[in-house]
This record gives sequence, structure tokens and C-alpha cells, in this order.
Amino acid sequence: MGQSASTMQLTRAADYAVRVMIYLATLPVQERALLPRLADATGAPKSFLSKVLQALCRAGFIASRRGQAGGFEILPPGRGASVRDVIEAIEGPISLNLCLTTGVSCNRKSHCPAHPIWEQAQQAMLDVLNAAIVAELAVATATSPRRVQLPIGKR
Repeated sequence: MGQSASTMQLTRAADYAVRVMIYLATLPVQERALLPRLADATGAPKSFLSKVLQALCRAGFIASRRGQAGGFEILPPGRGASVRDVIEAIEGPISLNLCLTTGVSCNRKSHCPAHPIWEQAQQAMLDVLNAAIVAELAVATATSPRRVQLPIGKR
């Protein structure tokens, strides 16, 4: 069947959202960063990152301010957010398989030998994402002997 890219991966928007949240959490409380600085720090294109930042503002994780003292700052709910919270703010609920999506019924669930595996894998993935807290990742990044700018993903 040949090698191809997996379809089970984060979107660029979700990846950039996690990166920007961790970066903002490394800044002192109430310090703001302008879009160009965030784009440089995360490796995201400014135009694309702007849309991601809007979604994070709507989720209540960050705030934006216009003007000379403007920029983006992380809010307390953003510092306490899990990686899952951040991803879901961008993409909506995470579901490994359609049969695990809330409100979607699969007529094979009761006799599908793979369904319990999908449920177990989904729960394991959610447990990992729930345990990764933005503020803790920021501390780990800031205290790393080899200052890793982007602790998530490979870019």
C-alpha cells in the first residue's frame, strides 16, 4: 500500500495554537507580545497566526489590546489550560474515529472488534493531552538546559 502521511495528526492551526500558548506563558504576567514577535517565536506565518490568535481570544485563553501598549497576553484560564483545551478551542472536540464522536451512532459498535481499541486509544490520547498544562510546559521550556523554543511538534 505504499507510505503516505497519516490522517491522524494535528492541524497546523492547532499546532501553532499550542506553540503560541506555551510561548505566551513564558512571559511575565500581563506582558504582551505583538504578532510579529509571536510569529517569529512560533515559526508561524503572521497571516495564519492571526486567525489562530482570534480563536484563542474567543476561547478566553488570551486577550488582545490595540494601540501603543497593545499586543497579545495570556490570561489565567490560558495558563491553566490543558493542551487538549487549546486544541479543542481551535478544532472542536477531538475524536480518533467517527464512531467515538458524540451524537454519532455506529450500527457496528456492539459487535465491532476494533471499537474497544478505538475507545482505549482515544482515552489514552485524551489523558495525555489533559495532563499537559500550558503553564507547566512553559516552565519546562524556560528551565530547560538547552532552551527548546518549540517543545511540541517538529518544524
